[in-house]
Amino acid sequence: MSIPRMSVTRLFVLLALLLGATTARAQEPIKIGAIEILSGPNAKYGSAIRQGFDLALEEVNRAGGVRGRPLELAYEDSTGSKEQAINAARQLIGRAKVALILGPTLSTEMFAVGPIANQRGVPIVGTSTTAIGITDIGPFVFRTSLPEADVIPVTLRAARDGLGVKRVAVLYGRDDAFTKSAYDVMKAALEKLGIEVVATETFGAKDADFSAQLTKVKSLAPDAVVVSALADAGAGILLAKKALGFPESVRFIGGNGMNSPTVLSIAGPAADGLLVGSPWFVGKEDALNVAFIKAYREKYGADPDQFAAQAYDTLKIVAAALAAAPDLTGDAIRQALQNVKIEGVTGSFAFDPSRSPAIASGVLVLEARGGKFAILK
Repeated sequence: MSIPRMSVTRLFVLLALLLGATTARAQEPIKIGAIEILSGPNAKYGSAIRQGFDLALEEVNRAGGVRGRPLELAYEDSTGSKEQAINAARQLIGRAKVALILGPTLSTEMFAVGPIANQRGVPIVGTSTTAIGITDIGPFVFRTSLPEADVIPVTLRAARDGLGVKRVAVLYGRDDAFTKSAYDVMKAALEKLGIEVVATETFGAKDADFSAQLTKVKSLAPDAVVVSALADAGAGILLAKKALGFPESVRFIGGNGMNSPTVLSIAGPAADGLLVGSPWFVGKEDALNVAFIKAYREKYGADPDQFAAQAYDTLKIVAAALAAAPDLTGDAIRQALQNVKIEGVTGSFAFDPSRSPAIASGVLVLEARGGKFAILK
């Protein structure tokens, strides 16, 4: 029995349509979301993070993408607002149907957004959320940023042992989850190290005048001033201490928020002598870091900072987890993230059982001089 010519033609058309649909599905992007501060006073953090993401995304897709599909990144601007971050998360999860969320930028935002992602079973990975308790939000909440509890004690120990710091004053932002958490770490570390605290002063998020607090601090003649602040406030504090004539021998020691070229560019010479701790440094000479810095400079015409480096590694970590997961459900991605191990520009990376980073390369203590950070000698 012969098959009519028209039936054969239709069969080939049907097969072609099915093949085309399969190919189209294979090429459909895997969409992930990112909530970052891309406008407003703290956009310096979010913009650096976005640049790190975008550079890594180009490299991943140039190498074939993930699971034979391109990776697509949908951005939402939180503007630094918890309410806007919440709206962004709902948009990415409910409407964009992303497989995973990167960000948000600040710990304060993560405490608002993390519970939403966790409840919906969508993995969320912070690249700059260092406050205590971030991953306690739930099993779908990860972070690639080394917690302040791992960084600040190293910085303070270096100040005590290397610079003879014995008496300090502490100054911190009282109305931000990140700066308040860092202060708690500072307080505990100072006590453990046997460093005397002669005064503790606070400031608000909208404050621009720090002269009252610093005048009091100066009168107590501490060896150093330990500061928990975001970049703009941190730079303002450094400018104020110079205007008040603090002796150069009085070191200012910052938390993670002050580990930013923005602080150095705003404060200028007033930043000289500032100490910060960091899991990464632009001067690291290993091959991966050198290649990253070269590619970053070619794309953006400037050096990366810690936030860009951590974001770059994070996108590679997420891509590795998406490739290893048995499927792209939230729980499968969550388990794959927990098991991922890579060599990144920040060092050998894996998540510890609490979903914070276990970075073998450790913490570097950096000193600001002449508008740049260098490893403290």
